[in-house]
Parts: sequence; C-alpha cells; structure tokens
Amino acid sequence: MVKEIERAGIPVVHCCSIIPISKTVGANRIVPTIAIPHPFGDPALRLEEEKTVRKELVKKALKALATPVNQQTIF
Repeated sequence: MVKEIERAGIPVVHCCSIIPISKTVGANRIVPTIAIPHPFGDPALRLEEEKTVRKELVKKALKALATPVNQQTIF
C-alpha cells in the first residue's frame, strides 16, 4: 500500500518498530518507533516523559515526510 500511495505522488512515512517489515513493504521513509504494542509511547515512563517521546517521534515523522528521498531511508 505504501508503494502505491507514493506512486500516486503522495509522500508517506512508515512508522514501525520492526524495520525489516518497513523495508519489505517498500516504504521509502522509515521512522523507527518504540515497541510493537506501544509504537508511539512507553507506558513505563512518567506521563510528561512519554509525551516528550511521542512529540519527538511525530516531529521526526513530519521531518521525514518533508524530506525528498530516492531510496529507502531510515530517519
């Protein structure tokens, strides 16, 4: 699905905790996340710390979205 959306001219960021999956599906912009059950957070952290982690991951994904790439790139 990621490749087809990119072919339509819409940039896509694939956020995934298992990078080989992102590579297999053909994602061009890959942002590693925390863990499978909690990709954008860590419930073991205090709420403020978890919000910071989430915010940084979203910022990284937005930066990846705005970055032109010609091949698979891990941010």
